[in-house]
Amino acid sequence: MDLQRNFFILLFIIVSFFLWKEYKKETLIQPEISKEEVNTSNFSNYKDEDFNNISVNTDVLSLKINMRGGDIVEANLNNYKKDLNSKESFGLLHTSPSFLYHAKSGLIGKDGLDNFNSNKRPIYQADQKLFKLKKDKTELRVPIWFLSKKNILYRKIFIFKKGKYDVNIDYDILNLSKKKIEIQLLNELQQNANVLETEKNKYKQNLMLHTFRGTAYSSLQNNFKKYKFEDIISNKQLSVKTNTGWIAMVQQYFSTAWIPKEKNIIDYIYTFKSKKNLVNIAYISKKIYINPNSHKKISSILWIGPEIQDKMRLLAPNLDLTIDYGWFWFISHPLFQLLRYLYRLVGNWGISIMLITLIIKLLMYPLTRVQYKSMIKMRKIQPKIDLIKEKFSNDKRKLSQEIMMLYQKEKINPLGGCLPVLLQMPIFLGLYYMLTSSIELRHAPFLLWIRDLSSYDPYYILPILMGLSMFLTQKTSLNDISDPMQKKAMYFMPFIFVFFFLWFPSGLVLYYISNNLITMIQQKLILNSSLKK
Repeated sequence: MDLQRNFFILLFIIVSFFLWKEYKKETLIQPEISKEEVNTSNFSNYKDEDFNNISVNTDVLSLKINMRGGDIVEANLNNYKKDLNSKESFGLLHTSPSFLYHAKSGLIGKDGLDNFNSNKRPIYQADQKLFKLKKDKTELRVPIWFLSKKNILYRKIFIFKKGKYDVNIDYDILNLSKKKIEIQLLNELQQNANVLETEKNKYKQNLMLHTFRGTAYSSLQNNFKKYKFEDIISNKQLSVKTNTGWIAMVQQYFSTAWIPKEKNIIDYIYTFKSKKNLVNIAYISKKIYINPNSHKKISSILWIGPEIQDKMRLLAPNLDLTIDYGWFWFISHPLFQLLRYLYRLVGNWGISIMLITLIIKLLMYPLTRVQYKSMIKMRKIQPKIDLIKEKFSNDKRKLSQEIMMLYQKEKINPLGGCLPVLLQMPIFLGLYYMLTSSIELRHAPFLLWIRDLSSYDPYYILPILMGLSMFLTQKTSLNDISDPMQKKAMYFMPFIFVFFFLWFPSGLVLYYISNNLITMIQQKLILNSSLKK
């Protein structure tokens, strides 16, 4: 049964690594506004030095806002490092000749400032070049403004709060003209699709299943939907008519998202591509009218930061689903909640993983006990099975009938030991996705040389220990395998697993080592209990 268990787990892992779920295609809806009007700018020729940027520093964010359009063109996360041993902060939004990732917003329509199609943007003004959140303050307001020739004052106010990754961005438009004006809000995220091409060596082209990187959105029709960069690049564009929702760009551990503050303000969500593999996702608001000598406030929220489940869930419905827990999200999510609770008790994520393994094995112990009792019974009747095989070696049908009759007589279910194996498969993959997608485990140390449980063991010691623990588990197993080929396959299995686990997250390997050690103890207890009877 151990051989069957290992075979099924290995088969499940391999199949899961090479099968990807096909995403349902959205029905395209033709937008009411002309394409020429909404097709956003191409920043492929943008040079950072062409226009002045202002800098904004808070306790968690360091930003640059381009005064041409008032877009956020750079964002560093102060509390997260670029790499494990790096002193440099992780950069999410970025502008360089090789890579661009911007959070853009503007006002389009009849009296809008921004013509994204022709790349005409207003040049805003600000009182200072550097805005910094003081230690004794909880809020920082960064106002910029532009006065149009039509005598309309546009104020764009960025509101940062201490310890927060969500930024309020308010447009306050004062219509000093004598005519009623008409505008629409456009919020957009834009990024190079091919950035990971330059980082292939970072992953060493290993067998790890990489998490989703692309766009996502929420609409009236879909609470949450991912839309791949590949689809946008191949002109499989998305256009969804909706009055509610949000848009996002997601990657492992981090995301950006535009969320409207007003209800029912969105007109539609859409995607498109620009030159040089720039992909875009945006939403446009319904038409907004402002009477003469009056003003209107339009508010949005921009999330720039780590994918922290609790905070994202409070910010917008279903925004926490941007954390890519894959097919087994219904397992990964409760596992993470339990893991986080254990971490609060012991203060070490590695020890928490060992404890969660123990809890899982204890919960599954009744099924494991049934499994091993079935194996003990199978062991006792093995001589009878050998006699039947010898007697009916030339009649396979009769052989199967006689063996099944023996099982019925001895009250043995030959499949009785499979349920624990089947339950272990989704738990294994659920834990995998949790370890590779939860920001809390990024760069989380365990002991000694294991300084990042979300990454592979740099010295490959844990995978080797895992192989040894698997070999010992098989040696102490209750199986009596007489077939020489099966014996060879069983003893060769740990080497195959070591190869696959070389690049698995250390936390996952630690889980499997703990699982094997607890399995050996349970085997011993159940065997001793059965022999006493």
